[in-house]
Amino acid sequence: MRVLLLGGGGREHALALGLAGDPGVEGLIAAPGNPGIADVAELRQVDATDPAAVAALAVEVGADLVVIGPEAPLVAGVADAVRAKGIPAFGPSAEAARLEGSKAFAKEVMAAAGVPTARAYTCEDAESTARALDEFGAPYVVKNDGLAAGKGVVVTEDRAAALAHARECGRVVVEEYLAGPEVSLFVVTDGEAAVPLLPAQDFKRVGDGDTGPNTGGMGAYAPLPWAPAGLVDEVMANTVHPTLAEMRRRGTPFAGLLYVGLAITAAGPRVIEFNARFGDPETQVVLALLETPLGGLLHAAAAGTLADHPPLRWRDGAAVTVVLAAQSYPGTPRTGDVITGADRPGIIHAGTRRGPDGELLSSGGRVLCATATGPDLAAARDAAYALVDGVTLAGAHHRSDIAAGAVEGRITIPG
Repeated sequence: MRVLLLGGGGREHALALGLAGDPGVEGLIAAPGNPGIADVAELRQVDATDPAAVAALAVEVGADLVVIGPEAPLVAGVADAVRAKGIPAFGPSAEAARLEGSKAFAKEVMAAAGVPTARAYTCEDAESTARALDEFGAPYVVKNDGLAAGKGVVVTEDRAAALAHARECGRVVVEEYLAGPEVSLFVVTDGEAAVPLLPAQDFKRVGDGDTGPNTGGMGAYAPLPWAPAGLVDEVMANTVHPTLAEMRRRGTPFAGLLYVGLAITAAGPRVIEFNARFGDPETQVVLALLETPLGGLLHAAAAGTLADHPPLRWRDGAAVTVVLAAQSYPGTPRTGDVITGADRPGIIHAGTRRGPDGELLSSGGRVLCATATGPDLAAARDAAYALVDGVTLAGAHHRSDIAAGAVEGRITIPG
């Protein structure tokens, strides 16, 4: 099987490693890829949000499967264009990708499907936003209705800051705050059958102790030793299958990767958000523990044969990833700095490029992810931070507390 992987971030590097390790994958092409992906795949250039260009490339390289990593190409309709060429695509249609492309649409689907989630209002002006904020009270939760690369959400005690974020975004969803630890659950689906992966937890705030502004993610770990028994079964029954049924009812079945972001509240799991693709950096830890060949799994979802796929197999132990970010991130990051020590197993490239003399340079906000496994969470965490310590990048920063609460038994569920 020849696979075309679309994207060039940390998520795609993790996917590339998984696909390259699948004996059923005979050829792997990535567009545009990155220097880390270049070690396991042929790189090609393409405008990832141009459906016709991606479909043409898939035909040119003889792809048997196209795996679409980022959200923007999905919302743009790349999966539709690829399927129109008769090539299986892992990723939802443009209509189905609205589950991520519009927070308001996702709320509408959840309401129709009876999915447990936060109460919310869609607001388009300062007056309605103010009313919603006052009804729910602090902490205030304001979400950009459209795509914002993981940074469109503000959670704050400051009403003025919440109103300011709404003004910047235009159309927003204002929600009640959900108290409780967060969980990311990835579900592979062909629109009918659905297979959950291991739950993970990521860290959105830039600073230790969950301080500072939201980012695209500063680290993650799996599995979750504190998660309630039966959590995945409950979410599949109460959230995933009803949502998939509602999407089928609307004539826009969702096939690909449904990302369910959850808060584990005193009343049980509640959906914070849906995404239409693998999350970053949770993908790094979840795929590090997946023993089942990745290409075969994604192809089954793309081809509509997921019900016939064997049960997933998982490696023992745990995985932790720590993101190394550029100076000033999540503001405008400094780029172009030389990176050393990134050529070791476990270092996943997110925002890197090659300089004119072949040197590795930073090219984005989240630059590298140090990902390690171990017999338990503590060992995996130690190994991940050892990888971080071996990387040199001027001005870089990272959180020092990824997975610490879970290792120390400090994560509790309200109630």
